[in-house]
Amino acid sequence: MNIQLSDHFNYRKLLRFTLPSIIMLVFTSIYGVVDGFFVSNFVGKTPFTAVNFIMPFLLILGSCGFMFGTGGGALIAKTMGEGNVNRAKHLFSLIVYTSMACGIVLAFLGIIFLRPLASALGAEGQLLEDSVKYGRIILIAIPAYILQYEFQCLFATAEKPTLGLYVTIAAGLTNMLLDALFVAVFDWGLEGAATATAISQCVGGIVPLVYFAQPNSSLLRLGRTEFDGKSLAKTCINGSSELMSNIAMSVVSMLYNVQLLKYAGEDGVAAYGVLMYVSMIFQAIFIGYSVGTAPVIGYHFGAKNNKELKGLLRKSLVLIGAFAVVMLAASYIFARPLSVLFVGYDEELLDLTVRAFSIFSFSFLFSGFAIFGSSFFTALNNGLVSAAISFMRTLVFQIAAVLIFPLFWKVDGIWMSIVAAEMMAVVVTTVFLRVNQKKYKY
Repeated sequence: MNIQLSDHFNYRKLLRFTLPSIIMLVFTSIYGVVDGFFVSNFVGKTPFTAVNFIMPFLLILGSCGFMFGTGGGALIAKTMGEGNVNRAKHLFSLIVYTSMACGIVLAFLGIIFLRPLASALGAEGQLLEDSVKYGRIILIAIPAYILQYEFQCLFATAEKPTLGLYVTIAAGLTNMLLDALFVAVFDWGLEGAATATAISQCVGGIVPLVYFAQPNSSLLRLGRTEFDGKSLAKTCINGSSELMSNIAMSVVSMLYNVQLLKYAGEDGVAAYGVLMYVSMIFQAIFIGYSVGTAPVIGYHFGAKNNKELKGLLRKSLVLIGAFAVVMLAASYIFARPLSVLFVGYDEELLDLTVRAFSIFSFSFLFSGFAIFGSSFFTALNNGLVSAAISFMRTLVFQIAAVLIFPLFWKVDGIWMSIVAAEMMAVVVTTVFLRVNQKKYKY
């Protein structure tokens, strides 16, 4: 039996509805890690460092898809909750078409400014050449990459989260198989890994486009629309927290790379890359849950069902807490095996990575609450508070910590700064939830 946005959600139904989104985001993160595995083990340490070095810039561009997906999904769900289904379909079409146009522009600008940016961040010699080589191939597929992230959010709004999961699995398997073929068999090196990723992003972005362009059984379909600047502005404001979060994380990652080059050289950047791969997978659980619950929260907010809204918040905080404890335990258990998987060929680098894990793992206890808190306010169509939480968490706290902590604790201070930033973000999220409780009656 299909779960509808208008249903009452207990723990079981909440997990059933959000599980496809969680698996979808986790799977996306896993196949993003595949490039790193094949490049590190079949191409070399410097190309592996280059992938991690340039990836934050590529993620900034792709994060526009999250902005349109989360911001647009919240507005569409609220509109459906108010009973205006036709307007919701028009908004859906407008948001998708606009994101496609933005993707084309960003791909063009990215290709132009990739080399100057990589050079300004400190890349030189072979590291610079490898970064540009990998990045330019990925940039060609940026429009599809944006659509992929966008549809991962909108599938839940259309009450088709399972279909979104199937599309993501198809894209992930494409990437994994082509990585093995292009890098391990054909020996195409860094270009092979980038090509495999670009093709998989096209699968993840174009297949949903074709599905929604045709008659389908979901709540949404692409069709004729008209320009609505106010709704687009509302979408961007609603989704600005997710955009800000992804941009800030990418900017901070660049800063971490600069600091690590200073304190630990290329080995530091490589170790940080391994941590980020694991972090992407673990935090994808939090993000996937938040993406899955957002349309439900938005619908009941639009329908003024305050009792259900309060229950959704309470149950979500309990589930986030449970996820956090499991992740901390898992990160300790699998720290060395995961490190060996990526950098087992270099004993010194392996020791550095395992040491980093022992400190970094504590961030998983806190990160989920701020991620969900930001998404919760996005679903309530309060983009300002949502953006404030993301801005403080991913930019202000992390930048301050990564600049100050290494002065006292060197390389360990860089890993500690991530944990400290997440702890402070939980405090800020709690304050915003308390302050806005009467306004939204949750």
